[in-house]
Amino acid sequence: MSAPIRVRMAPAPTGRLHIGTARTTIHNWLFARHHAGAFVLRIEDTDRSRTTPESLADILDAIRWLGLDCDEGPDVGGDYGPYLQSERLSLYRQAAERLLAQGDAYPCYCTPDELEARRRDMQRQDLPPRYDRRCRTLSSPQRAALEAEGRPKALRFALPEEGATAWEDLVRGRIEFQNSELDDFVIVKSDGFPTYLLACAVDDSAMLISHVLRGEDLISGTPRQLHVYRALALHPPQFGHLPLILGADRSKLSKRHGAVAVTEYRDQGYLPEALTNFISLLGWSPGEDREILSRQQLIDTFSVQGIGKSNAIFDREKLEWMNGVYLRGLTPDQYLARARPFLESVLGDLADQFDQQLISGALLLEQERTKTLAELPDLTQFFFHDPEAYDDEGERKWFRREGAADLLAAVRAALVRLDPFDASAVEAAVRSVAEQLELKAGPVIHTTRLAVTGRTKGPGLFELLAVLGKDRVLTRLTRAEQHVRSLS
Repeated sequence: MSAPIRVRMAPAPTGRLHIGTARTTIHNWLFARHHAGAFVLRIEDTDRSRTTPESLADILDAIRWLGLDCDEGPDVGGDYGPYLQSERLSLYRQAAERLLAQGDAYPCYCTPDELEARRRDMQRQDLPPRYDRRCRTLSSPQRAALEAEGRPKALRFALPEEGATAWEDLVRGRIEFQNSELDDFVIVKSDGFPTYLLACAVDDSAMLISHVLRGEDLISGTPRQLHVYRALALHPPQFGHLPLILGADRSKLSKRHGAVAVTEYRDQGYLPEALTNFISLLGWSPGEDREILSRQQLIDTFSVQGIGKSNAIFDREKLEWMNGVYLRGLTPDQYLARARPFLESVLGDLADQFDQQLISGALLLEQERTKTLAELPDLTQFFFHDPEAYDDEGERKWFRREGAADLLAAVRAALVRLDPFDASAVEAAVRSVAEQLELKAGPVIHTTRLAVTGRTKGPGLFELLAVLGKDRVLTRLTRAEQHVRSLS
């Protein structure tokens, strides 16, 4: 019987959870769920100078918001904890001592300034800037002298200088590195904390991780980790390296392409199910001509074989389209529950001045048009505030037409008699004005919309007027008529 599938996500809490890490997290989660395996969250917080509680909180918050439930992790526990690397230091210390005793590691006394000077010298000679291994061959007296100076020391792994290291990558097939191209890397920093290369190997083995899916930018670290596994007689997981995510201009995804952190997309009004669907397809294809997939469909169809080798392109317009599809797919109650906080956060104390029917009606009228929930305060602004000005182009086109003021007066006269003031009655009244003035319906509708909203675009006029209510509509028509007459 094959071993159970166990995958992990191991972010460092040195910043917010960005899109690239979120894609890796989602692919690991889908892989685990597809195979009925375990999804483990481990926090790699050994970089003490950059780790912050705020970053950890953001990572956990983003993962929860995306709906990626963890089987094991710092906030749910598990049989292989603790899940914070800062609480596993004794394990790394034991591994480092073993490597040192075996001759697979050695102390390095080189200072950062010395290493930087040598790196620049190598670059001047057009040589790859690698560690020159000078501390590897120090004699015992030389080491004693450096110790006596009180120099801080790191621990480096002693890589073989010949041969090759290869593995069968789940995504890219066979990958091979010549050992001569690798340098002796640090496994324990001078502050006593382990580096990623040591801690990750120790933890993946201790937590029985079977597969590691991660970004291709970590490929160069894989041969180094494989050496650590072999030196510690540990069984390595299977590795698969995901393609990079690029912006639309084919450069590395960054803030200039828009938001990068997951929680920024949450705050900008994207739905977690839409963002998860979109991110899932960055570098992976279900093999069908479908782009909208439910969470269960993503789980059912996900496979490593569907992950491509080419870089994925982050298309913000496609994400907005997809989010709009998800918004339109919500029931009215689901939509209102998600939309109302975005509107009420902008209205603030004013929200209590408006009845819930107006707020709900305004939001529902925009459900078909909005791409993100954060657009709703602007899209619905005219429902709650009389127009302070009118669209310039609309004013030139509709308010400066001959007879525009009389048209508005006629619309007001037709609407003032309505009871009830619903969409069908409003439509009949507005169309009757068009017939009365021997106009097509368009000019009457556009002029009325501009008068009532200050805008030339929006939801259906008749439904809009019904939601606004008779009193607001009549007041705005009167004000607009006066404005139009003042233009003559």
